[in-house]
Amino acid sequence: MITITIQVVVVVVVKVHVEVVVVVVHVEVVVVVVVYVVVVVVVVVVVVVVVVVVIVVVEVVVVAVVVVVVVSVVSAVAVVVVV
Repeated sequence: MITITIQVVVVVVVKVHVEVVVVVVHVEVVVVVVVYVVVVVVVVVVVVVVVVVVIVVVEVVVVAVVVVVVVSVVSAVAVVVVV
């Protein structure tokens, strides 16, 4: 009887240990997935911000070039009209 009781206790302990390991592995997988999702979201946000900044800088440069060209043309026309 004592031997049977000890075997039953050992089986229960092993079963509990295996369940705990499975839960820990599940939690680690969930944590890894959450970390990957957070990294992907951060990368997407950074890429969007960089693209928006590049678009704004390009627009500012284009507007500046257009203003310089218009001012130059107007000045040239004014000089020709005055002369």
